[in-house]
Amino acid sequence: MDSPAYRPEEYQQLPDQPGVYRYYNAAGELIYVGKAKSLKKRVASYFGNSVGINRKTRRMVREIERIEFTLVNSEFDALLLENNLIKKSQPKYNILLKDDKTYPYLLLTKENFPRIYPTRKVIPSKGTYYGPFASVKGMNNVLELIRSLFTIRTCKLDLSPYKVAEEKYKVCLEYHIGNCLGPCERFQSEEEYQKDIEQAKYILKGNLGVAKSYFKEKMQEAAQSLAFEIAQRYKEKLELLEKYQAKSLVLSQSIGSLDIFSIVLDEKVAFVNYLKIKEGALILSKTVELRKRLDEEPAELLLTAIVRLRDQFQSEAKEILVNIPVEEVYGDFQVTVPKIGDKRKLIELSLKNALYYKKEKALLSGEVKDKKNRVLRQLQSDLSLSDLPDHIECFDNSNIQGTHPVASMVCFLNGKPANKEYRHYHIKTVEGPNDFASMEEVVGRRYQRLQQEGKPLPKLIVIDGGKGQLSSAVTALKAQGIYGKIPIIGIAKRLEEIYFPEDSYPIYIDKKSESLRLLQRIRDEAHRFAITFHRNVRSKHAFGTQLTEIEGIGKLTAEKLLKHFKSIKKIKEATLEDMQAVIGKDKAEKVMHQINQWIAPE
Repeated sequence: MDSPAYRPEEYQQLPDQPGVYRYYNAAGELIYVGKAKSLKKRVASYFGNSVGINRKTRRMVREIERIEFTLVNSEFDALLLENNLIKKSQPKYNILLKDDKTYPYLLLTKENFPRIYPTRKVIPSKGTYYGPFASVKGMNNVLELIRSLFTIRTCKLDLSPYKVAEEKYKVCLEYHIGNCLGPCERFQSEEEYQKDIEQAKYILKGNLGVAKSYFKEKMQEAAQSLAFEIAQRYKEKLELLEKYQAKSLVLSQSIGSLDIFSIVLDEKVAFVNYLKIKEGALILSKTVELRKRLDEEPAELLLTAIVRLRDQFQSEAKEILVNIPVEEVYGDFQVTVPKIGDKRKLIELSLKNALYYKKEKALLSGEVKDKKNRVLRQLQSDLSLSDLPDHIECFDNSNIQGTHPVASMVCFLNGKPANKEYRHYHIKTVEGPNDFASMEEVVGRRYQRLQQEGKPLPKLIVIDGGKGQLSSAVTALKAQGIYGKIPIIGIAKRLEEIYFPEDSYPIYIDKKSESLRLLQRIRDEAHRFAITFHRNVRSKHAFGTQLTEIEGIGKLTAEKLLKHFKSIKKIKEATLEDMQAVIGKDKAEKVMHQINQWIAPE
C-alpha cells in the first residue's frame, strides 16, 4: 500500500500522531527524512512562521513538492524507521555520517562442520556474520583466540555426509600439528565439532564469561577423573582466555555491558566517539564524523549517531552513557549522563578520543596550518595588532658595572628564530652605565640602517625592559620618523608586564597563554645573545690587555690578532706560521712564547 501523499500547502491535514515524514522535490527525489512525536506539529514548524528558521532550512522548504509519511506506534519506532530510510536513501538534507570504510566481519558459515573466516562482503545466505570490527587487528586477535582455544577447520572441503562417506579426503598438515581433529576422515563427529562451535559463538558475541565457565567445568571434570594431562590443557585454554580478557579490561567485570557516546562540535561538523563495553571489556572504539545539513542541535546529532552506530555494530547493550543530555527515548535501553565515578571516567575516555580525532581532521584539512601561526594569531589578538606579527625584533642591553656596554637584536620570522638576522651592537655614543640612552642608540641605528638599505620593517618591536627602556626606544623611532608605523611594546621581567607607549598602566597576558610564552622566548633569546656577546667582549679585552703586557706588543698588534683569528681560542690554537703571516716573525715568536707559558701545566 502506498504512503499518503500531500502537497506542502496541505500540511495541516497530517495526523497528530508519531511517525516518519518524507520530503520529495519536483524530480521525485527524496531530499529529507524526519521523525516526529506529532507529525502535524513537526511538519507545520517548517511551513508556518519562518522566523527562527535558518537559511539552509528555508532553501530545503522551497524545494519540497510532495510530503509522505508513515505512522508508527511510538517515537522510538519512528527513530528506528527514520534511521533505516536514511541509511537506504541518503537524502541530501539529512545528517551525513561520514565513514567511507568497508569493515571486516567474521563469518560463521552455514555448512556441515562450519568454518569461521574473515570477510568484507556480507551475503546473509552464507551464514552468520559477527562484527563489523573497527580494525583488522582487532578482528585477527579474536580469530587467533578462537583458533587457539578450539579445533575448527580452515579447509574449504565439502564435508557433507555423503562426501565424507565416499572417503575421498585425506587429513592435511593441520591435523598432524593438532589444529584440526580430522572430520574429513570421520575422526571427529559433527556433534563433537558443534560443541566447539557453540563456545566460539559466545566469544564472537563478546560473552567471554560463558566460555570461561565451560573450560573451568571441563578442567574440573578431567581432574576428578584423574586425567591430569587433559585437565592441564583445559587450564591452559582458560588462562589464555583470561589473558585475552585482561588486555582489554576497562574497569571490572561488574560494570557489565555498556555503550558510551560522546560528541564534540565544530562549526560545520560534529565528531562522535563510540566505545563498546562487553562484560567489562572494551571491545570497540570508533569515531565518526557527522556533517550538519540544517544546523541541527547537538542532541539531535548525537541521537542520530547512537542509532546508526548501534545498528552498524550490532549492539544489544541496555545502558548508554552520553556526555550531553538527549531527548527522552522510549526504547529498550536507558540513556544517562554520568557525573561522577567510573562511568564518568569512561565518558572522559570517549571525549579524549573524539577530541583527538577532531584535532587530526583539522590538521589534515588545513584548518590549522601549524602551531606557530596559531600562536601568532593569538598574539595579534592579545596585543590588538592590525597585522599578523610574523616579523618580530627584540632588543636587550648588557653591561656589568658600566664596563663594555653592548646590545643585541634578535629576529623571529613566522614565530621562529632567524639567526642570520641577529645583530650585535657596541655602544658608541654613551658614556657610563646608561641603559636608557644605550637603548635609544641601538634602536635608532637599527632602523636608520634598514631604511637606508630599503629593507622591510618589522611588524612588532619588543623591548626587554619596562617603561624607561620603552620610552627611549620610542624616542629613537620618532627621530627616524617611523613612530606609529611599527607597533612597539616593552616586557618587564618581574611580573611579565606588557607596556605600550604613552600608557602608564601595563596589561597582563594569561601566564598559560602560548602568545606570552612566545614573547618570553623572544625576550630570553635576546638576553642570551646579549650576555654571550658581552662575555666575549670582556674576554677579548682581558686577553688583549694580557697581550699588551708582553714586551714589544702594543694595542694595535693585539687588535690585529683578535681581528684576524676572530676568537681567543683560535689565537691559542694558531701555529707560529699562521701568526707570522699576521704580525711578523719577531712579534709572533714573542706572543707564541708567552701563550705557551700561560697554557703550560704547573
